[in-house]
Amino acid sequence: MESKKFLTNYLTGKKVKLEYDVQKTDKYGRTLAYVYMENGIFLNEYLVKEGYAQIATYPPNVKYVEVFRKAQKLAREKSKGLWK
Repeated sequence: MESKKFLTNYLTGKKVKLEYDVQKTDKYGRTLAYVYMENGIFLNEYLVKEGYAQIATYPPNVKYVEVFRKAQKLAREKSKGLWK
């Protein structure tokens, strides 16, 4: 719930850029994308690094898996968000 509240506050009224990997949707029709804010922040990485999210990979979409692993390791080491 903390993540949803953060995203609602952070994204309301903002423009984002989506970057797609190999597949644009999953088997349920949900969009699979990497999200960038207007200021260049890579939102997917930020959410993991701050402990608002944990890694979820959907092969073959694994372009940034190492970035996310490093971000999650950092969040765990610093006891951020869901790692408290």
